[in-house]
Amino acid sequence: MLDEAWPQKAVKDKFVGRQSAQQPLEVALLASVFVVSACGLVYELAAGALASYLLGDSVLQFSTIIGTYLFAMGVGSYLSRFFERQLPAHFLRIELLVALIGGALPALLFVANAAVPGAFPGLLYGLVLMVGTLVGLEIALVMRILKRNVALKEWVSQVLTFDYLGALAVSLAYPLVLVPHLGLIRSGLLFGLMSAVMAAFSASGGVP
Repeated sequence: MLDEAWPQKAVKDKFVGRQSAQQPLEVALLASVFVVSACGLVYELAAGALASYLLGDSVLQFSTIIGTYLFAMGVGSYLSRFFERQLPAHFLRIELLVALIGGALPALLFVANAAVPGAFPGLLYGLVLMVGTLVGLEIALVMRILKRNVALKEWVSQVLTFDYLGALAVSLAYPLVLVPHLGLIRSGLLFGLMSAVMAAFSASGGVP
């Protein structure tokens, strides 16, 4: 009986060990989804606010910024199909790019408006397209990474839950806390730093 039970126990222990090893990575990636969603919305709101201040017609500016950002997320999701290997490593690189570009977005737009006012609209929508594409790519890659180890209904619900929770947190904090106390530029830099820290945390969670 001992000889028959031992192989089964060994297989079970190996499976449990592999699951335990994957848990830190999954936690890190889901935390990243929350931060990515929060940061993406901050950059989107900052772009809309700046466009309203500098170009006027807030309804038009926010409508076109939000539409451009969502379209870019769709482009990023489509482009994710061309990433086939080393998905966690690609995810980390993209998260660092979002931290760099998104965090600097408000400052870059202020400088562009002061130095070359005519270039402001093109730079504005170019940066929104870039950040939205990277965020859409990130979320699609996270879903593919989690798909390896989590059942379909679990990873879909987890990713979307953390995505929307991040959006809710920022939609309340941005107008009530961040802009009144930090302003647009420092808020952007803060969330860029948060995104970079989250990338480091994801790497320490087991991303190769």
